[in-house]
Amino acid sequence: MKIKSGDTILLVSPDSKSFMVVVEEGKSFSSHMGILDLSSALGKKWGETIVSSLGNNFVLLKPTVEQKIMKVRRATQIVYPKDAALILFKTDVRAGTRVVEAATGSGALTIALANSVAPSGKVYTYEKREQFMNNAKDNVRRAGLSEYVEFNCGDAREGFKETDVDVAILDLPSPWYGIPAAYGALAPGGRIASISPTYNQVERTAESLEETGFVRIETVELIMRSYQVKKGKTRPDNRTVAHTGFLTFAFKGIMDVDARESK
Repeated sequence: MKIKSGDTILLVSPDSKSFMVVVEEGKSFSSHMGILDLSSALGKKWGETIVSSLGNNFVLLKPTVEQKIMKVRRATQIVYPKDAALILFKTDVRAGTRVVEAATGSGALTIALANSVAPSGKVYTYEKREQFMNNAKDNVRRAGLSEYVEFNCGDAREGFKETDVDVAILDLPSPWYGIPAAYGALAPGGRIASISPTYNQVERTAESLEETGFVRIETVELIMRSYQVKKGKTRPDNRTVAHTGFLTFAFKGIMDVDARESK
């Protein structure tokens, strides 16, 4: 497959730095290794190279969803790929899934969700801060996934417009305020995931989930360590992404009114 106008590409420099850009006719990109005429990428195959104004070869690669997440312009903390991957598996997000998300933040998790629900699903994401939402919109556009996302400027704690969705994602400072809204939006048996950085947030979230009518509640934490691999010198990286957050998962159960009021 050849690169065409509008494609999102990953430019890899000779010193292994990478840059994610959208290819357009007449557009250029400037880096520490010279200026690149992005028009020269049109018609190229993935893995081929283009040459900068300083004579440096840049490899043209098709970015993975992980790279799209890590290349977002950050206005907030992001959900890292290691956590996003488990969220997708635990909540069974796949083609055709309908997801509500709060809050959008920088759109990193939105990108992972949109990539998984395509081509027949939809992500309905809520962000009350307009400047964050606009930044996230641009990040999702650069990732080439805008058609699978509907942006809403509003506070999800006041309720989601959507009903009978498959999955609800809460990335809020106080997720317990969004749990009733998520319960109302989910179809029976729907799945919820909540991301929180501290123990006390997790405790209150789990308590609220149980009181609201969610079942099979579990919380996990993922630690990932990368390695520098060199013959005779292999060792852990100097920098490690350790604690990024606790992930809490549950399913929507159906409680009768008497049972809920007795809690």
